Amino acid sequence: MKIGIAGAGLAGRLCAFYLSHKGYEVTVFDKASHPTDPVAAGFTAAGMLSHIAELESGDENIYNYGVRSLSLWKEIVPKLSEPVELHYKGSLMLAHRGDEGAAARLISLLQAKAPADQQPTKLSLEQLREQEPSISGPAHAWALQNEGHIHTRQAMYALYASCQHTHWHWQTPVKKLTPHTIHTETETHSFDWVIDTRGLGARELKFANAHTLSCQNVRGVRGEVIWLQSPNLNLQRPIRLLHPRYRVYLVPRKPDILFIGASEIESEDRSPISVRTTVELLTAAHSVLPELAEARIIHTETNLRPALIDNFPRIEQEEGLIRINGLFRHGWLIAPAVVEDALKLFN
Repeated sequence: MKIGIAGAGLAGRLCAFYLSHKGYEVTVFDKASHPTDPVAAGFTAAGMLSHIAELESGDENIYNYGVRSLSLWKEIVPKLSEPVELHYKGSLMLAHRGDEGAAARLISLLQAKAPADQQPTKLSLEQLREQEPSISGPAHAWALQNEGHIHTRQAMYALYASCQHTHWHWQTPVKKLTPHTIHTETETHSFDWVIDTRGLGARELKFANAHTLSCQNVRGVRGEVIWLQSPNLNLQRPIRLLHPRYRVYLVPRKPDILFIGASEIESEDRSPISVRTTVELLTAAHSVLPELAEARIIHTETNLRPALIDNFPRIEQEEGLIRINGLFRHGWLIAPAVVEDALKLFN
């Protein structure tokens, strides 16, 4: 069976990985210039596997996808031909004195929505220092014991490098997509099945079934991130700073990189990171990790998360065509389980 995939982002690469390892002949089309060209939102993401914390904006479906994906990543990563950082050391939620109201709101929400064995655990400042000696400044801390994080850029390349029986067509945007058929600027390609994982690119389609929620309604939500290099920092777990106005998270990457994100702006502006976001993110990070005063800013990046009208993922299927879209801010958390669900047809 021949499978055509439109889009080489996270979902597209996972589809190619799953299907190629089942022996299908897979062909992937993408507008990116090469496998590591960071066009897809998956390259920019922090890679937090935070099924508990995401209950703030997610529902039971997101939670269940997240739990399943935690197990799937443990199966996928050892099968990859390139090394990928994958850690399950939990994560921390921190709050400064004066921000107790914002923290209490979120902690209460998680306590109400999370199962009994996934509840946030209150830490004393002594316990916090034992776990993460580099942290200093917060007045309150909670641990989410069962969360993790993955190195997104390593994983994106490793998924590409680990696909068997796969043909990759870079610099080849899909101009039109119909069941069994992918149209590029110069050619038409026929397949037994076509899978559309293009995110925002899927808006180019006009579907005959007007009653579907579908990818015509996908929008981009801007995210901005900063990479710092800090050789003396020894952080083991991702951090979420509970702030009244904005979300801030900090994710360590070996050997000495700290990933800071992320703004969430209802805009499709792809221009460089704003001064406001830079100041807010760096101030927040320094407020809990004083050692960052001498860190170096080595990279900034912006990208657009593909989101549907309800901010939840959607799988659509008709004969010869599967669509996967709307991973939004949950991409790395839920993508393996969403793709697994979409590809049940091929089991």
